[in-house]
Amino acid sequence: MRPSFEATDPASEAAEGVWPIRRRRILDWLINETRGERFIDNILVEMCKRLLAAGVPVNRSSLHFRTNHPQWIGARILWVEGMEEAKINTFAYGVETTPQFLNSPVNEIHNGANEVRKNLEDLWEGDDYPFYQELRDDGYAEYIAWPIDHTFDKRHVVTFSTNRPGGFTGEHVDFLRDLLPALTLVSEIRLKNIMARTLLQTYVGPHASEQILSGVITRGSGTTVGAAIMICDLRDFTAISDLWPRDDVIQLLNDYFDAMSDPIERHGGEILKFMGDGLLAIFPLSKPSACEDLLTAIREGQEAMAKVNEQHQRLGRDPLRYGVGVHVGDVMYGNIGSRRRLDFTVIGPAVNVASRLETLTKEVRRPVLLSRAFVEMATCTEEMDNLGTFPLRGLGEPVEVFAFREKPTAGRDAA
Repeated sequence: MRPSFEATDPASEAAEGVWPIRRRRILDWLINETRGERFIDNILVEMCKRLLAAGVPVNRSSLHFRTNHPQWIGARILWVEGMEEAKINTFAYGVETTPQFLNSPVNEIHNGANEVRKNLEDLWEGDDYPFYQELRDDGYAEYIAWPIDHTFDKRHVVTFSTNRPGGFTGEHVDFLRDLLPALTLVSEIRLKNIMARTLLQTYVGPHASEQILSGVITRGSGTTVGAAIMICDLRDFTAISDLWPRDDVIQLLNDYFDAMSDPIERHGGEILKFMGDGLLAIFPLSKPSACEDLLTAIREGQEAMAKVNEQHQRLGRDPLRYGVGVHVGDVMYGNIGSRRRLDFTVIGPAVNVASRLETLTKEVRRPVLLSRAFVEMATCTEEMDNLGTFPLRGLGEPVEVFAFREKPTAGRDAA
């Protein structure tokens, strides 16, 4: 005997919380046909185009996401009819305390509202939010914002606006509401992927993060790569951390790491780890200009440190001193650690040489020391002073050492 299906009224179904009110082609697309698209901004653009084609007059839409990012508290993805790609704006920490954000419908959603809907054709001066007047001036007739609630109580926002006279009809609104659960699932998957990538890039660097995301996560897994290696260390940090207030010490470290790290990343290097007041970075030799890029990064880092020290001197503080050791060679690049806690890093004799050269800067009073192997590969001997051959602890053969050609006083101040 066939089961019977009782006819239901869509309005009563909606009142009872049944989803969807009506099955729609665009809903099937969101659930079944977007799995191959990595980026939520592309999905937003395609969804809005499909809405227009289905007769839903969405002429503007935006997604507002909170993110786990060291620089940005969140991002807005904006689509306006006629755009082939969405516009993405990031927002720094602190924006949530600005009058512009506090006096906005998006903030109302974050404060618990389940819907913000505004007829923009009946605005009067001083009505609600200044943002509404901007939309009306751009020709929009109605604005709707809804929450997108992800797991762990993470609330984000989606908005739709129309320039249709009279705004959205009830059927249009039901159509858009039906998309919300699917958009929530689709967006959470993409946002979690972005967050995972961002967190890995933040803590292990871009190349290591790609290796980990591709499945290189077992202990001992890795590869051997040729690389120019740079190890940098701050001088007298123990004394500074004992004497300075905690917040000043943290600010000092951040200023120092900004000065040295930004040029490394700008010129193609990868910072594998920060070690207290030091850092380890590599420039893979797969790029022909790796050695020259490393030298450029060091010189720009020195210029940035000079500006940091000018600020320190204005505050009556001693200039910060540092040492950099540079070598080139093969390194083992991969996972090392305990069974459950791994570190994605590089090890090998070449790393040890760079580390010993950094330590040697204290003795020879030059801030940057480079091995002959590196200098020859970088073809820059004419720009260097040959300081002679030095035995390095733990190494069988002495190493011929070079330093940047500079005034002795500058070298003493820096090292």
